[in-house]
Amino acid sequence: MSHTPIRPVVLCGGSGTRLWPASRKSMPKQFARLNGDETLLQDTLRRLEDAGCGAPILVTSEEHRFTVSAQAEEIGCSHRTVLIEPEARNTAAAICAAAEVLAKEDPKALMLVAPSDHTVGNNLEFAGAIARGADAAREGDIVTFGVVPTRAETGYGYIELDPRKTVTDSAQTFLRFVEKPDAETAEKMYESGHFLWNAGIFLGAVETFRTMFGKHAPDVRGAVRAAVRNAKNDMDFVRLGSDFTRAPSEAFDVAVMEKTQGRVVPMSANWSDLGSWKSLWNESEKDESGVASRGSCHAFDCEDSLLFSQDDQMELVGIGLRNIAAVATRDAVIVTDLDASQSVSQVVPILKEEGRRQAEDFPRCERPWGHYETLSLGDRFQVKSIVVKPGGQLSLQSHVHRSEHWVVVEGTASVVIGKTEQLVSENQSVYIPLGETHRLANHGKVPLQLIEVQTGAYLGEDDIVRYEDIYERA
Repeated sequence: MSHTPIRPVVLCGGSGTRLWPASRKSMPKQFARLNGDETLLQDTLRRLEDAGCGAPILVTSEEHRFTVSAQAEEIGCSHRTVLIEPEARNTAAAICAAAEVLAKEDPKALMLVAPSDHTVGNNLEFAGAIARGADAAREGDIVTFGVVPTRAETGYGYIELDPRKTVTDSAQTFLRFVEKPDAETAEKMYESGHFLWNAGIFLGAVETFRTMFGKHAPDVRGAVRAAVRNAKNDMDFVRLGSDFTRAPSEAFDVAVMEKTQGRVVPMSANWSDLGSWKSLWNESEKDESGVASRGSCHAFDCEDSLLFSQDDQMELVGIGLRNIAAVATRDAVIVTDLDASQSVSQVVPILKEEGRRQAEDFPRCERPWGHYETLSLGDRFQVKSIVVKPGGQLSLQSHVHRSEHWVVVEGTASVVIGKTEQLVSENQSVYIPLGETHRLANHGKVPLQLIEVQTGAYLGEDDIVRYEDIYERA
């Protein structure tokens, strides 16, 4: 039994609003490099591998499937299963889907559920906590993990322990889950010593998860089982069936854990959910004045503040700041009191209602073939920088409302226009008339970079008619 494999399930959903503007719906924080050279998703995958876990199952959306796959591949995580949800239905449905898939793939495994957007400073302590939890999971429990608090925190949920028992680092019963408290309640809970931060990590046998869903959330399990039965392989992905959308949108804590008696493993691993700019400041290295900085930043006469520039071309300078987070991206800036940074997510719906593109989208958009970035946008023109990775190929497509002019800056482009194919090298250009079928590909060994100038009455990304696509988006 001691060799029961542990299969991690990594949840890659989220709206990306709490760390706006560096995190947005089009590229939430788990895909961003916030506290190191790798993304939070990559840090998570490495941490789970270091803890002795096997091949991961990653649960994500249609929009982010290629990003998930590319970031996993970038760090050598080639043995993986990527589940695509047809619609986000919260963590209960996502975890249930992973359990049903694992029941076919690795039925004797333990299943470790972990968010993709948290950070852990002590991987060794994390691995030890997982090992302690695995012993309890093999006995038939679903085990959750609670972080020993280091301060009174209003941004986290809590797990209440039995005050009559001594807190140890082994798996133990708990009384209840507690929602995010106000400041006064958080202080009392911290001082009591009988509350843990809820890390949102769960471990149990595959069959235990399935049984608990059948008992406590049969409506979730019924919809998800149908979605798994009707799932289809799509390239390297598993696309869940449309029945998935019938599952109630519930958190796993509410749907299952609050209705059963599990156990919790306390851990001290420098954990954070990076749920606010203050959380990032807490977890960052600081100078002697308490200033944390990342990117192209300079601080003068500042104390206990965060300066964060996401773009090397954006120089951020702080003067006389006290308890402030100043965050700059290429197209947006936010300045907030660190203690008010939990409220950042409230700004995003307002910006969206006003039609601000920055609410959800970055200037740079990732695609399976590479990426593009808008450099200039007017009423009837748009200028983009396009990078196509080696082997990348855009779909065979046409546009109803715009023509395009491509100028190759680096590499060699293989261009199809109508029935003609040609090679276009550096400093050469080609014109694509409105309505003409065309395709761009990079058959070389170096990235292809070009400048695209669009002109026309409508320049939206939905003005694309696809005829063929190697990424099966047609």
